[in-house]
Amino acid sequence: MTVDLRTPRMELKIAGEETHIDLAMIQGLWSVEQYLRLTNQTNRIIEYTDGVIEVLPTPTKYHQAISKLLFLAVLTIVQRFGGDVFYAPLRLQVRPGTFREPDLLVILDKHDPRAQDEFWLGADLVIEIVSPDRPKRDLEEKPRDYAEAGIPEYWIVNPLTQSVTVLTLDGDAYRTFGMFPRGTNVTSKLLADVHLSVDAIFDAS
Repeated sequence: MTVDLRTPRMELKIAGEETHIDLAMIQGLWSVEQYLRLTNQTNRIIEYTDGVIEVLPTPTKYHQAISKLLFLAVLTIVQRFGGDVFYAPLRLQVRPGTFREPDLLVILDKHDPRAQDEFWLGADLVIEIVSPDRPKRDLEEKPRDYAEAGIPEYWIVNPLTQSVTVLTLDGDAYRTFGMFPRGTNVTSKLLADVHLSVDAIFDAS
């Protein structure tokens, strides 16, 4: 059995013939174990919520250029005090039964036991670059998920509006710490040393 992640669909090959089965037929039935095995077999970013899998688009060069710039900038800062930064694909368990794969995950202590090998159990900061295929995922759904996971800070890097929104956790929900358009510098409640040019982020190539 192979899984065609572009459609997505499940493809069964029997005696030289192909039978195509729409994944919609089994959405809601995937187990966590099946999800983990599936993601171990591909570099595609796949997220999981209560038996439903979602295959995210392959990042573009522009997306990756922004991600690279942010990774290097944040890594330089957090390494000074023993932190670390990792990038997708890397699974983050929001709660039992829900997994996300943020573009960047930051921990302030590189020995943090939440940063496990198979998947992370939390982070101090996550960064998402908004995907044009379904912006609601990063703008509305993931803030709820990351707040539920207790992640102190969430950056929404939005190429569609050329802006960065920094959200900080206040109780069980996020509040806007700052919305930074072109011509300004991103600042952070969590990382006091961050003063990152928004122009530089969206001019990345």
